[in-house]
Amino acid sequence: MNYKLRVLLTGVVLLLAGCGSRHEQAAVTDTVTDDYGRTVVVPTQPQRVVSLSPAVTEILYALGAQDILVGRTDFCEFPPEASQIPSIGGISNLNIEKILSLNPDLVISGSMVGKKMTDQMDAMGTPMVCVIEKPRFEALYDNISAIGKLVGKMHEADSLNELLRNKVSELLSGSAPQAPGHTVYYVVGFGAGGNFTAGGNTFINDIIRMAGGRNIAEDVEGWSYSLEALVKEDPDYIIVRREDSAAFCSMKPYNRLTAVRSGHVIGIVSGTLDLQVPRNIDAILYLRKRMNNE
Repeated sequence: MNYKLRVLLTGVVLLLAGCGSRHEQAAVTDTVTDDYGRTVVVPTQPQRVVSLSPAVTEILYALGAQDILVGRTDFCEFPPEASQIPSIGGISNLNIEKILSLNPDLVISGSMVGKKMTDQMDAMGTPMVCVIEKPRFEALYDNISAIGKLVGKMHEADSLNELLRNKVSELLSGSAPQAPGHTVYYVVGFGAGGNFTAGGNTFINDIIRMAGGRNIAEDVEGWSYSLEALVKEDPDYIIVRREDSAAFCSMKPYNRLTAVRSGHVIGIVSGTLDLQVPRNIDAILYLRKRMNNE
């Protein structure tokens, strides 16, 4: 091969390499708008993700994206194997230095992390996207799709959503009554600190309705509920986190409620109802069985 030909071929190879390099660089990042309305430049295929939300962590596992999860919060307890992922601590008082020490190329937060914190993370050079829990049950599918897109698992997200939709359709087409029947109260907080529940503008209200119940707080916006209203409504069923069930049933004046005295207090596994996650379908099934078999 003569000298001129070698020079020509070398130039072509370098040109093609340069084009390929520019193409790869163009595909490295994408621009998304998160639930705070922030425009964030994110990697298209993140390799090191920190989750600041139990719901996000659970969805990442459901999508098969756990291999890129390098950090979580103390509250990210499902699935159980998530406990093997290094924790950055709590949520309300995030330790930014600890998060950055994990060298993430993407941080995904949830409802408990405010916009101020997300902006601070951006300023540190680490993209942070917020995917919050939303009022309607149907938004679960949107959140799964959003997280799937962020971590390059869109096909898995579509498959998961199809599976969940089919499960819900099958549940709602069963023999259990479709119209709300039993009156229900969901315990978020109780005792000296006040009484809190899920109002009508929450996905939890949707789950109660899909389970065949009528939330006595359906006309309430937000989470605060009066003890007087609870005693007056005296619901047929009370739903409470399983670990709080004994304390609730033994405390005055809750122990005088009809649902407590008749054994209609349903202890439910944490995370199945209070987080917007795939396990919400398990909650619907469980509540339907309990309220229609007793």
